[in-house]
Amino acid sequence: MDWGTDLWDQYDIIDKHTQSGLELVEKYVKFVKERTEIEQNYAKQLRNLTKKYNPKRGSKEEQECRFSNHQSFLDILNEMNDYAGQRELIAENMMMNICIELTKYLQELKMERKTHLSEAKKAQQSLESTYKQLDSSKKRFEREWREADKAAQYAEKTDQDINATKADVEKAKQQANMRTHIAEECKNDYAAQLQKYNKEQSQFYFSDMPLIFNKLQDMDERRVRKLAQGYVLFSDTEKHVIPIIGKCLEGVAKAGTNVNERNDSIALIEQYKSGFERPGDLDFEDYSQGINRASSDSSLGTLGTPKGPLELLGKNRSKPFWLFSKKSKRLTPERIIVMPTVTEDFGHLPPEQRRKRLQQKLDDIGKELQKEVDQSEALGKMKDVYEKNPQMGDPASLSTQINQTAQNMERLRGELNKYESWLTEAGRRGDTMLRRDTLREDTLSYRSHSFNDNGSTHEPYSPDGAHTDEGTPDSSQAIYAEFDDDFEEEEEEEEELVAPIGQCTAMYNFPGASEGTIAMQEGEVLSVVEEDKGDGWTRVRRANGNEGYIPTSYVSISLSK
Repeated sequence: MDWGTDLWDQYDIIDKHTQSGLELVEKYVKFVKERTEIEQNYAKQLRNLTKKYNPKRGSKEEQECRFSNHQSFLDILNEMNDYAGQRELIAENMMMNICIELTKYLQELKMERKTHLSEAKKAQQSLESTYKQLDSSKKRFEREWREADKAAQYAEKTDQDINATKADVEKAKQQANMRTHIAEECKNDYAAQLQKYNKEQSQFYFSDMPLIFNKLQDMDERRVRKLAQGYVLFSDTEKHVIPIIGKCLEGVAKAGTNVNERNDSIALIEQYKSGFERPGDLDFEDYSQGINRASSDSSLGTLGTPKGPLELLGKNRSKPFWLFSKKSKRLTPERIIVMPTVTEDFGHLPPEQRRKRLQQKLDDIGKELQKEVDQSEALGKMKDVYEKNPQMGDPASLSTQINQTAQNMERLRGELNKYESWLTEAGRRGDTMLRRDTLREDTLSYRSHSFNDNGSTHEPYSPDGAHTDEGTPDSSQAIYAEFDDDFEEEEEEEEELVAPIGQCTAMYNFPGASEGTIAMQEGEVLSVVEEDKGDGWTRVRRANGNEGYIPTSYVSISLSK
């Protein structure tokens, strides 16, 4: 069944139906646009909500994030922020895949429908024009036949008239014959026009219009199919992000299960434990015996450290120490508490908190010192390569960096000694001293490279940062040298066990003439053992086990994930 056969006489119905279908597409596009606006507004409100409840940097709420219940709330805010991102993604995909696509397709359908209707109108106009010609020839034939009939009747009347002359009779007969001839021509023209019209009418109703109606049917079915795909996309767009939304919700649930009330209590203790002893019993002061009121100094703390909560009471040390502060609208001198001055050794803090802050400071200094040690080793390797391969760079250009690194190391060692002494004073040294000894052993093998006027002399540094002359070695240098040999042997054994972290392909030839380097040919594939630490060199290994350093800029590196 098709429109051209079954709806051949329903042009107006087809016109209205196709127009209604296009209006439905427009309505659906508008509906999806409004849905995307709702999603975008919802996402925007969620982001504003999470931003509102996120703690500001440096605020009290941010400091409390060490507690699991506070951290879990932050995790929930982060998950909701990701959830908002997924709602934005839904809006974006709907706009791109539905609204824009359907709007573009709708314009194409409108142009196609307009073309088909224009063809139908042209066919209709052509048929109407032929019909007008037919009607005109028919009317002319009718008029001429009447005139011919009148002329024939007049000729017959004239012929019977006894008063008419022969010339009048002949003239009447000629006029009748002429009219009859003209009528016959009009008859033939009318017959030809009728045949033409019937042919065009048959073409119009059995070929042209059915073809146009079938094209409109095909267009409408394609519209319906495209609209149905838009309906499916409306669902699929959200289905695609449901797994991610599910993960966001799982993250919210996980944040709830991560809350540990016991750990929060322990964290509160670790953060605010002062280390002070509880106040002792107050002595009885017998004024009846004339004994002056005496205030005993507590032995809590050391020089530069608060002696305890009673210290903050000033002149009223003999008064009881109350755990709960009493609020008062009047501020008397007795109620004014002078806050201790913040000092570098954290002496203003209670003993327990002071030890923790000193320990944290030592850890930070240790990390900075290790970075400087790594950088100095890298500069030393680069300088050696430059000295043996002058075409790769000027060794003297590294002098400033090497000296600056050495100064930084001396400064950090001084700070390390200073904070360790304070930590020892605070009553806790064990683990830190062990870490310091390990860190010093890691740095003993380092010999800083500096330059004399010629730019070629190497001067070693002692562990405490002082310069030593190579010509006057002492016993400590021998110990260090022995340690260096052992450390290098251990390092070599460890290097043999290092697994490759990726591969690299040589882009240029490299001779590898310097000590510690390895030659390579363009296009050769090597295994990467150690990444570039900022010195411009990468450690690689051949299939036969040979290892060495190559310029990072000479290869294309692909690291394993």
